[in-house]
Amino acid sequence: MGKQTRPKAELLKFVPRPSRPPVVVTYGFTGWLKKHLFSGVWNTLLTIAVFSLLYLLLKPFLEWSVIKAVWVASTRRECLEISPDGACWAGVIRWLNNLIYGRYPNDLQWRINLGFGIGLVWLMPLVLKKLKNKIAIGIMAVVLYPFLANYLFLGGDRSYLHYIIACMALAYLLMMYIDIILIYTGYQQLGQYLEPLLERVSLKRAALLSHLACLLVLSFLVGFIFQGVHLKHVSIDMWGGLFLTIIISSFAIVMALPIGILLALGRRSKMPVIKWFSIAIIELVRSVPMITVLFMSVTMMPLFFPNTIDLNKLAQVIIAVCIFAGAYMAETVRGGLQSIPRGQFDAAKSVGLGYWQTMFLIILPQALKVMIPNIVTSFISMFKDTTLVSIIGLFDIMLMARNISIDKNWYGLHSEPLVAISFMFFIVCYGMSQYSQHLEKKLKTKR
Repeated sequence: MGKQTRPKAELLKFVPRPSRPPVVVTYGFTGWLKKHLFSGVWNTLLTIAVFSLLYLLLKPFLEWSVIKAVWVASTRRECLEISPDGACWAGVIRWLNNLIYGRYPNDLQWRINLGFGIGLVWLMPLVLKKLKNKIAIGIMAVVLYPFLANYLFLGGDRSYLHYIIACMALAYLLMMYIDIILIYTGYQQLGQYLEPLLERVSLKRAALLSHLACLLVLSFLVGFIFQGVHLKHVSIDMWGGLFLTIIISSFAIVMALPIGILLALGRRSKMPVIKWFSIAIIELVRSVPMITVLFMSVTMMPLFFPNTIDLNKLAQVIIAVCIFAGAYMAETVRGGLQSIPRGQFDAAKSVGLGYWQTMFLIILPQALKVMIPNIVTSFISMFKDTTLVSIIGLFDIMLMARNISIDKNWYGLHSEPLVAISFMFFIVCYGMSQYSQHLEKKLKTKR
């Protein structure tokens, strides 16, 4: 048979694709409006309808709060004479200092500003990228800063131990910023210069011992410098306003997570006593409103302590709020733990990790990332719920706002103070919400 001839391959014809439409590029504010609000007929109609509704709703409020408002006056009657249909912001401006600081003496309010300023300065290094020991900074802030803040806010004769811890807080803050300056200038941290000397004592713990030695030396210097400083005592009964609200909510926010983690782990425990004790606390606290917990703490909590221990009303409220926040946080943590696959537990066991190592090194870091929106939502709710302490007699920002209406010069001024504190709460809660979104993007919680 002759050789079979293969058919010649047909030449592929080039078929050009149709030209794509030109890219529509929008620049400036006008282009943004066209793209997002007026991109089509239905989108344009919907935009017009929404803005018309907003105009109808906001026009009376803007006329009352801005256009016809009175900003300068000495009494509410004078406000009504100037503009009877407008808001009387003059009363809120006169009471603004009390809304923020409560009945704290005016000449001593610098101590509050200094205390919160130190707290802000303490937390600022957490945003630095070169700093590695951020967890230690946060833990030391929780442990040491309350003693320093209490020493500033309360004043008076404090115990020697309280003075030492307050000095250690200032020393740690000073050492932290010295280390930051050394790191960003290319040098070693302060404690690393002592490590070669302490390696002879303990090779494994030389780094820890060197930092503790630096902290003790700086604490001694700070204590020697401020030994003659005496702060005037300000009773807790004088605390109030936004200052008191932030203190209560800060304790609740800081303590809610550790209490919630312990209760959530206890509820999942295989030991019956711990499991049912955790379940009892969680279900009992979550089944009653917060105001009931506050009343119970004020009336019944002193019965569980010896007569030698005298708890003030603020301490009782803080304990009750922390337990209430921890019980709700426990269910949030439990939901996050249940979202972790079982394979993570098995993998941790396969490499020889124990229960606590598995939880704190493998499981909880993953669960907390997933729980960030729920955790921040709980924090926002707790910050707003602290206004209930006004019912039991603490002069927080809500009770101070109510007192404006019974002032003889501003009698009957109800709406303006409530609008003002609503705006304050909105700023704080919106800031917390935006930070949680930033934290989610930073940690890349998408799974």
